[in-house]
Amino acid sequence: MSLIQAIFLGVVQGLTEFLPVSSSGHLVLMQRFLGITEPGLTFEVFVHFGTLFAVFFVYRREIWELIRNPFQRMTLLIIVGAVPTAFIGFAFKPYFEKFFESLLIVGISLILTGIILWLSDDHLGGRKTEINTTWLDVLIIGIAQGLAITPGISRMGLTVSAGIMRGLSREMAAKYSFLLSIPVIFGANLLEFKGIWENGLESTGGIAYLAGAFAAAVSGIFAIKIILKILKNGSLKIFSYYVWILGTITIIGYLFF
Repeated sequence: MSLIQAIFLGVVQGLTEFLPVSSSGHLVLMQRFLGITEPGLTFEVFVHFGTLFAVFFVYRREIWELIRNPFQRMTLLIIVGAVPTAFIGFAFKPYFEKFFESLLIVGISLILTGIILWLSDDHLGGRKTEINTTWLDVLIIGIAQGLAITPGISRMGLTVSAGIMRGLSREMAAKYSFLLSIPVIFGANLLEFKGIWENGLESTGGIAYLAGAFAAAVSGIFAIKIILKILKNGSLKIFSYYVWILGTITIIGYLFF
């Protein structure tokens, strides 16, 4: 893999991981339509750690507070929300893997993401903070995160939308979504690292991998700050238009090419 390819893929990963447009869906489309093959498990781990760093950087104060005082309500909310995600991921892993082989599923999922974003944008958001967010609220958000393993379904879009529809304030819905991504991304990375360890570490591409991780971190920080600003002052419907167009093109490509 060239340095330019690694940086490009890192930027795409960072942006699509945290903007509500589905990073997994973009991965499938890049492989099929742009001829960019999956760069390998080691590279995936590097760029995922880059996106994880982006969350740690933006929410460093909140995360430091969780580390200093782990036995607080937000910690429990994250744990409870992560349970259904983990269950769905492990129980239905073979089905999700098959979804990655279907452009039709990706296209339909992108259009569904747009509908969800459109509907949630009509909700101003409630007033729930971590104090009065219920266990049922976070279980539903955790289920939404698990379903977002489907390529074309945006994890960020679905979890934030679920939070808003459950009455969380937009700020709380975004913060919880990003904090909930930490155990998910970290856990997925551990599983990927297990595969690397079993198959042997790839010996090439060190500089390119680091460049990709750095690009993912920088673009991820940018994406998080943009989406937080949009949630506060703007509309998510602009992303609905984008994923509708992309989903339609994907379905057309599946049917006629």
